[in-house]
Amino acid sequence: MRVEVHTRPGSSSPRVGGAHGGRLVVRVRERAVDGKATEAVRRALAESLGVAPSAVRLVSGASSRHKVLEVDGDRDQLAATVGRLLHIEDPPPSAQDR
Repeated sequence: MRVEVHTRPGSSSPRVGGAHGGRLVVRVRERAVDGKATEAVRRALAESLGVAPSAVRLVSGASSRHKVLEVDGDRDQLAATVGRLLHIEDPPPSAQDR
């Protein structure tokens, strides 16, 4: 299953949830330097979806905040989990996240 995400690198509180432009929001502490944020996004998404990190692969967006990742697993279960995560209320950003 493909999952489109909007990444927020350098966030003070990492988490997965909420939507931005229809994409799942993934906040990570790592900065967008040398692929560290992308790797953190891949691992955070895997943990949130209950799959192994090896089941999540970057399809596009290595140097962009908008990424597309392919997730291996039960499609129905993954779709339900992504749906729940998209509807988590997005807290107001802290000054550090801006």
